[in-house]
Amino acid sequence: MIKIRRALIEDLIQIADLFNLYRIYYRKTSDVHSASEFLKQRIEKDESVIFVAEDNELNLVGFVQLYPIFSSTRMKRLWLVNDLYVKEENRSQGISKVLMEAAQEYARETHSAGLILETAKDNYIGNQLYPRVGFTLDEEHNYYSWEP
Repeated sequence: MIKIRRALIEDLIQIADLFNLYRIYYRKTSDVHSASEFLKQRIEKDESVIFVAEDNELNLVGFVQLYPIFSSTRMKRLWLVNDLYVKEENRSQGISKVLMEAAQEYARETHSAGLILETAKDNYIGNQLYPRVGFTLDEEHNYYSWEP
């Protein structure tokens, strides 16, 4: 049985381990210490909302992290689904789906304009998941980025 709940600062060690695995998945160098510091700041400064998936032994097996942004035209908060990860051995159990449903419920509870996310075209699992939980692919807009 998987329980979904909002992360607490007491979860930092386990979340940092998951976050480190997430970063490794995206070809970043392993760095648990920096992951822990990064997440600690996000939680302490209330700069993100993290929901975790916890198994019966109280082990965290997945998470979704939301960052607040704002829509000027809608004059409401939006939540950016920036990170979604489930440990490899816990995949294909519907955990990503229930994590996304928790994010959707939180968006409703906070009276936001909704959730937005981006994912790679070759993220086949995510590109199957997101429509199943009610997301619509925006094919009308261009996505641009800038890095210094």
